[in-house]
Amino acid sequence: MAAHDHAQDHDHDDAHGHGHDHAGHSHAPAVGAGNERAVLIGLMLTGGFMVAEVVGGLLSGSLALIADAGHMLTDTVALLLAWLGFRLGRRAPDARRSFGYSRLEVLAGLLNALSLFALVGWIGWEAVNRFLDPHEVLAGPMLAVAVLGLVVNLAVFRILQGADRDHVNIRGAMLHVLGDLLGSVGAILAALVIWLTGWMPIDPILSVLVSLLILRSAWALLSRTFNILMEGTPEGFDAARLEAELVAAVPGLAAVGHLHVWSLSSGQTMATLEIALADGADPAAVAARVKERLREEHGIGHATVEIDWSGQGAVCPAHAAS
Repeated sequence: MAAHDHAQDHDHDDAHGHGHDHAGHSHAPAVGAGNERAVLIGLMLTGGFMVAEVVGGLLSGSLALIADAGHMLTDTVALLLAWLGFRLGRRAPDARRSFGYSRLEVLAGLLNALSLFALVGWIGWEAVNRFLDPHEVLAGPMLAVAVLGLVVNLAVFRILQGADRDHVNIRGAMLHVLGDLLGSVGAILAALVIWLTGWMPIDPILSVLVSLLILRSAWALLSRTFNILMEGTPEGFDAARLEAELVAAVPGLAAVGHLHVWSLSSGQTMATLEIALADGADPAAVAARVKERLREEHGIGHATVEIDWSGQGAVCPAHAAS
C-alpha cells in the first residue's frame, strides 16, 4: 500500500508539472517593448490633457468640459492599468506572492470604478444646480479646449493602433479612447451652440450625456474587477462544454472533473482540473496534452492538472453546497 501511495504521489507531481519553476510557462500575456512604449506615450498624453481640460473647464465655467475630463480620467486609468500590467507582469514571483503582483491592477481598477461613480454623482448634482441657476460659459476657451481634446484622443488612438490590438489591455484602452472621442465631440457641439445662440442649458445637458458614458465605463470596470476578485469564470468559458471538448480532443483522456477556471488579472487565465485516464494511457503524456490544449486553444497559461486514480470522481468541496 505504501508503494502504491508513493507511486501515486510521484505521478501526480509529474502531471502537475509546475511546482515553483516558472520557466516552463508564463503567468502573464506576452509583452512587447512596443506595447509598453505605446501605452506609456498614450498615458502621458491623456493624463496631461485631462489636467489641462479640468483647468479649461474651471476657467471657462463649462461643466461639459469637466465631465469630459472625468471621462478622460477613465482613459487615463485604463492606460495606467495596462502599463502597470506590463511592468508588474515582469516582476518575478517571490516566497510571499507566488503569483506575482499582477492583481494590483485589479485592485486599482476597483478603486477607479468606485471613484468614477462618485464623480458621476457630483456631475449630476452640479448639472441640476445649473439648470436651476444657469452659469455663464465662455464659449471661445471651451471650444478651443474641446478641439484640442479631440486631437489628443485621435493621436492616442493612432498610437494604440500601432500596438498589439489582440492584447486585452490594449483593446480595452482603445475602447476607452473611442468613448472619449464622443465626449470631445459633445463638448465641441455644446461650445458651438453657446457661441451661436447663447443657450447656456446645453452645457449641463451635454455634461449629463457625457457622465452617462462615464457611468457605462465605470459599471463595466466594476463588473470586470469584481468578477476577477470573486474568482469568477472569465467571459466566454463554459465548464461543461470545455470538459467535453477536452475528452474529445485528447487521446487517452477518459473524463474531466472538478474544473475551475478563473482570472488572476486581465488576460491571465488560470485553471485547475482533475482527469481520469483511459486504460493503458500514459499519465504524463495525457496531462501534457491537456495543458497544451488549454494553453493553445483557450489562452489558459497556467493549468494545474491532478489525476484521479480512484476512478470514482470524488465530490469537489467547492461544489458540494450546490
